[in-house]
Amino acid sequence: MKRRSLLKASLALGTYGLPLGGMLMSSACAAGGAGDHVDFDYVDVMAAGMSHAAYKGAEEKLPPTLANLTPQQYSAIRFDPQQALWRNRLSTQFFHVGMGFRQRVRMFALDKDDRAHEINFSTQLFNYSGAGVDEKAVDKAGDLGFAGFKIFNSGFGGPGDIVAFLGASYFRAVDKTGQYGLSARGLAIDPAIGGKPEEFPYFTHFWFREPAADSPTCTVYALLDSPSVTGAYQFDIDCQSERVVMTVRMKLHVRKPIERLGIAPMTSMFACGTNERQVCDTIHPQIHDSDRLSMWRGNGEWVCRPLNNPDTLQYNAFADTDPKGFGLVQTDHDFNSYQDTVDWYSRRPSLWIEPLNRWGEGSIDLAELPTTGETSDNIVAYWRPKTPAQAGDTLEYHYRLYWSALPPVSSPLASVMATRTGMGGFTEGWAPGDHFPNEWCRRFAVDFSGDALKALPANAPITPRLDVSWGEVRDLQVLPLPDNGYRVLFDWYPTSQQTDPVSMRLYIAHDDSALSETWLYQYLPPAPERRRYTR
Repeated sequence: MKRRSLLKASLALGTYGLPLGGMLMSSACAAGGAGDHVDFDYVDVMAAGMSHAAYKGAEEKLPPTLANLTPQQYSAIRFDPQQALWRNRLSTQFFHVGMGFRQRVRMFALDKDDRAHEINFSTQLFNYSGAGVDEKAVDKAGDLGFAGFKIFNSGFGGPGDIVAFLGASYFRAVDKTGQYGLSARGLAIDPAIGGKPEEFPYFTHFWFREPAADSPTCTVYALLDSPSVTGAYQFDIDCQSERVVMTVRMKLHVRKPIERLGIAPMTSMFACGTNERQVCDTIHPQIHDSDRLSMWRGNGEWVCRPLNNPDTLQYNAFADTDPKGFGLVQTDHDFNSYQDTVDWYSRRPSLWIEPLNRWGEGSIDLAELPTTGETSDNIVAYWRPKTPAQAGDTLEYHYRLYWSALPPVSSPLASVMATRTGMGGFTEGWAPGDHFPNEWCRRFAVDFSGDALKALPANAPITPRLDVSWGEVRDLQVLPLPDNGYRVLFDWYPTSQQTDPVSMRLYIAHDDSALSETWLYQYLPPAPERRRYTR
């Protein structure tokens, strides 16, 4: 969660990788065999063997000149583009170890016969101008490995990096805007458990298969290791015209029981949006990488869950069987919604997960943590199997990740376009002025829109189906919007002094037929002493 500022600095680097130059390579492979033939099964055999041995850990003790770098100094270390891997449309550069990135990651290039050749670290691969690094001390430290890598593409809206793997098992990709946003991870272990530290698995080895000439696709194999699990991964990365698509195959070997296993985890940031704006005391109307969790459930239901920035950790689990897809989505790409010319939240991609094999019973879990600004990731979402992982288990998952402005699929029904909240207890169009309502309440406005509403006959009755877990709903209304949309408006009143979260569920219907996806929301009412209006 504290890595966002590091990523912000490191991923700002980005000169296009040129053809392979003087890259330093050897034929010694990680398993000890020179020039081993590497494929997914090879990496899986390594992972399975490691799972039967005690975890050793791999964080390196870096020389102070690297360990004590500031983000600005770390950003100044630049990989020499003349040393980039591959000569084709795609090329690869590597991140230097340093600052918070202390894990030694080993990199291997595969030749045309898929034989491995290790890419050796050398100060000759980097430009340290302006970084304040003692190069002699770095040379003396020996082979430090690398911290991660970036893949560049010459034909995707101009030269630029499109994929970055950096830190633990984190990685990110862009869409056609070239703007990074939320992160994915290889695996999450015990995230958001109060009083228990989260375990962060690491990708410790990567193998790069050279893409065909002028091809926009490549394959990367990865080995994952942690105290609780080992794993083999295959990433087939496809740089399409509008987006980056990754097909992931993963096989896990469990060392010890895991209370909360997160498959296909995503990490994002939500400071404030249209629903809650208490943190937006800035020039920016909204600040977020993602505004909702979208779910296409196994039974075909589409669900929209707007994100929150709560005062305390909130954890929700949405039970499902064989989900069809889910993701953290940035629906609003209008510059005027953010007024941001630095981080460009209007350009942030969404991330959609499409399972490719049957995932069985489990839940899509969402953790929301408090944040006071845009420098801390505070949103985590992932799939959690119903049966906790036990020592000796082998688990295999196939899925596809779409990094694009919007998910590749959408509900045939009307979609939730916006969620807004504010002061309630008065008639819309009549400002309270000096006469505030006698009772404190909260007003909600949920907007639905989509082609499904265009086929309705004129003046067709629209019925809101709303349920709340506690409290009282008053003044429930349906108001027409321009362009074949409807707004459901209602006030929620507390009926007790409790501060338990209020779970809300809403969709609109006509003649008992659902017209929209389902809106789920969790409202966190203030303490009783704060339930008053102030001028």
